[in-house]
Amino acid sequence: MSESHLLHELVSVAAERAPESLALSYGKADMDYSQLQSGVSGFASGLRALGLQRSERVGIWLEKRFETVIASFGAPCAGGVFVPMNPLLKPEQVAFIAQDCNVRVLVTSPDRLKLLLPVLAGCTDLRHVILTESSAQTLTLPQSIGLHHWPNFIAGPTLAGHRVVDHDMAAILYTSGSTGRPKGVVLSHRNMVAGAKSVASYLENRHTDSLLAALPLSFDAGFSQLTTGFHTGARVVLLNYLLPRDVLNALARERITGLTAVPPLYIQLTQMAWPAEVGEHLRYFANTGGRMPRETLDALRSRVPKAKPYLMYGLTEAFRSTYLPPDQVDLRPDSIGKAIPNAEILVLREDGSECAADEPGELVHRGALVGQGYWNDADKTAERYKLLPGRPGGLMLPEYAVYSGDTVRRDAEGFLYFIGRRDEMIKTSGYRVSPTEVEEILYATQRVGECVAFGVDHKALGQVIQIIATPPANADALDCDALLAACRNHMPAYMVPAGIEVMAGPLPRNPNGKIDRKLLATAWVEKNSPA
Repeated sequence: MSESHLLHELVSVAAERAPESLALSYGKADMDYSQLQSGVSGFASGLRALGLQRSERVGIWLEKRFETVIASFGAPCAGGVFVPMNPLLKPEQVAFIAQDCNVRVLVTSPDRLKLLLPVLAGCTDLRHVILTESSAQTLTLPQSIGLHHWPNFIAGPTLAGHRVVDHDMAAILYTSGSTGRPKGVVLSHRNMVAGAKSVASYLENRHTDSLLAALPLSFDAGFSQLTTGFHTGARVVLLNYLLPRDVLNALARERITGLTAVPPLYIQLTQMAWPAEVGEHLRYFANTGGRMPRETLDALRSRVPKAKPYLMYGLTEAFRSTYLPPDQVDLRPDSIGKAIPNAEILVLREDGSECAADEPGELVHRGALVGQGYWNDADKTAERYKLLPGRPGGLMLPEYAVYSGDTVRRDAEGFLYFIGRRDEMIKTSGYRVSPTEVEEILYATQRVGECVAFGVDHKALGQVIQIIATPPANADALDCDALLAACRNHMPAYMVPAGIEVMAGPLPRNPNGKIDRKLLATAWVEKNSPA
């Protein structure tokens, strides 16, 4: 049996092993691995027929559907690079990504293409648009751009792709860019395949699993549902949900065994009644994209007591980084765990030396999952991707690691604890306070539904802590006085919020589903600044 070294080989090896096993479900339709492999091969041949050159970029602006998955694996199969664009992005943001990484081919739907027409002229490198289906109306494109339709595009003769090795580029994943321009993280075939094998090993994924793809596929943890699923021959259920209730219904209807989501979604899910049958087949639930509030974790475990909880930490620049084994959750529920298989996590001081136990330092990731840098941005790449000092034995090949910008500590037993992002730390009364630590205490009071904490400039104290919160699910209003009293009981004086603003909720998310703290903080400062 073959082994996967390249991203698209995750599909071809699974198809060789069990061609009739289900690979994808979308709505009422299913696709087995033989059909998926045929689609990937057909899409790759179509790109080669267009003359796609080695490492040229293929943008994909679609919701989750069969064509999205086929294009994501078909582009690297042809020797190109796929660029997933979050379906929630606006046309101007899609155009920025297309311009930034010189997208040559774009895969989208007629409705989405119609939205893009006013900005397509600025995408000077774009030569071809592939539509998922025929358009009901005439779409006039710039003369330099050819229009193709999916069924005919993938039905041409088989053509070999460019020769690639696992160090070659496979994908560019753009960060959400809630402030400033988004950055394109370049990942190789090796990064993504090593990540699939590593994550699947500790989640104990198997061919009998049904994994729910609820997160955006443009998000590293979202795309990981595909790679881990295909590596093990599992079924992945594609879900474009409007409401949290849709997620619960899918868990029950599709007999999902593995769910990975971000804390804001889990918070919403725990405020609802769960179908009893979910607990009969859900084998695990995994958290990514921020620390899970303890109250939310406890509520999830009470709803599905047989499911194993996996608390994870990752950064797009290294795909995945740490996880906390389920047997450690009761002992250290605030920990982000230890390094995933085939990775090492260091905690370093500013001078590059290793921190002592419980000494805060920067989380640094080394190993096979370290990405290749930011597309077309040498300065930002140099800030995050740095040479590790002290190569033993006079080895000449340099080794780069990802310097995350996140402050963590490691306890005496080697378990890691997230403290905060360096650029989000609140400096008040001479103390450094993590907003996530403040939020954790607020959630523990059970007096808020959702919340964010951030720092606001103050002449005497440097900064003070401002809160934006929604009422709890079972209440019509938020009792600010009672919440502040609870804060005083559970926080040192310097950590007690200076102000609480109540919003109806839910709080705004960035395209990856995380509560957008930067957006909320910026809007609050603008609204409350003197005229």
